[in-house]
Amino acid sequence: MARRTPAPAPGAAPAPVEAGLPAASLSALRAPAVRRLQGLRREGKPITRQVRVVAEALGVKERAVWRWLADAERDGAGVVVTGPRERASTRFTVTAEVRHLFALWKGNVAAVHRELVARAARQSPPGYVPSLPTLHRAIQRDLDPGERAGLAAGERAARKHDVFLARPRGWRNQVWETDHVQAPVLVDVEGAARRPWITWFTDCATNAITGLAVTPGYPSRESVLAALRSAVLREAPYGPFGGLPDKVRMDRGKDFLSTMVKAVFDVLDVGVEDLPAYTPHLKGTVEGLNRAVESMFLAALPGYARQPRPGKRPSRPRDEVLLDFQDFTARLLDWVQWWNTSHRPAPLGGKTPLEAWQAGPTPLRDVPAADLWTFTLEDAGTRILTTRGIRFRLAPPHADLAPPPCRSRRGWGCEICTPSPSFYFSLFSLSPRGRR
Repeated sequence: MARRTPAPAPGAAPAPVEAGLPAASLSALRAPAVRRLQGLRREGKPITRQVRVVAEALGVKERAVWRWLADAERDGAGVVVTGPRERASTRFTVTAEVRHLFALWKGNVAAVHRELVARAARQSPPGYVPSLPTLHRAIQRDLDPGERAGLAAGERAARKHDVFLARPRGWRNQVWETDHVQAPVLVDVEGAARRPWITWFTDCATNAITGLAVTPGYPSRESVLAALRSAVLREAPYGPFGGLPDKVRMDRGKDFLSTMVKAVFDVLDVGVEDLPAYTPHLKGTVEGLNRAVESMFLAALPGYARQPRPGKRPSRPRDEVLLDFQDFTARLLDWVQWWNTSHRPAPLGGKTPLEAWQAGPTPLRDVPAADLWTFTLEDAGTRILTTRGIRFRLAPPHADLAPPPCRSRRGWGCEICTPSPSFYFSLFSLSPRGRR
């Protein structure tokens, strides 16, 4: 049982409080302690333990005792200053010249110090140059991390230290974001190892992946339209996410800004927010999805291109078996299904994207699938059907290019629709010459 100290009687004097030596006594003991350390050093004895004892007795750090000893040996007359060390009235601060040299030498403080020493040596009399540690402390103290990164590596490096506010979450289909991302996974595409591209749309309010398209090569406007078609439709095998958004946020990719894609958004009455270049923080939802798919899914697949390899140069084992393109696409679709129905992102407060979508009361603007069956086709003009068939671009005229019901209608005009820029085309409509 703990013993309780009895309270003092009323009017009694307070009990004395144990305390160490006063400051005056500690200052007076400093000089004898340093002289004793000097004597031990002259005798060739180790003084590290004695320095530690003196530091504990005087209530200072060990490096302070080492500094007193160095000052005493340099002056040659014991300890000159017995009182507390006074801070210099002025300290070195970063000037405009130091800031300019710091940017010129890309953040190399040692190079900045050498330049200052060279400039001071050319002056008459020689100018003052701080020591390299002093220069390091001044730069760390006077320049914040973002400013140091900006002077050393430019504005993009400085942005990494900025504070970005999160947009308020709206309602479903208020804003979508879209982007391309190249999967860091090698996939077998007809015997060649390639890294496929993913184009997807995501809803900013629910974090749901509404639609996507996977291409073995570099994406184009066709992949954008294919992903948009899968995002808009809500009928099987798509949905339940979909409908027309009020606005789509995208970067300045030429495929997103193509005439055909912009015309489709105009026809569907969907606003387009074209973001400035090199501003991924302005479409953080889809950029976060790009990072999440790599760390949560792609990193575990065979052929992951960023896997650490032994040796100096990263290389893929020759016996590594790669996924084919169809298998990769199927696994990616399964992961998207898991993301939408089972994953619970932190911003949704414990809900899955599907639960957040179904909880939204906002009505959806649906588009019938029949209106989108030629969604990715482009009008290529009218061609005349001859006895040899249809001539289109570089393709030679051949009767096989025309469907069988049209081969007896020589002289009729054919409207051609093609998924540009491919040379394959489809016959859209047929009418006699001169009639439309």
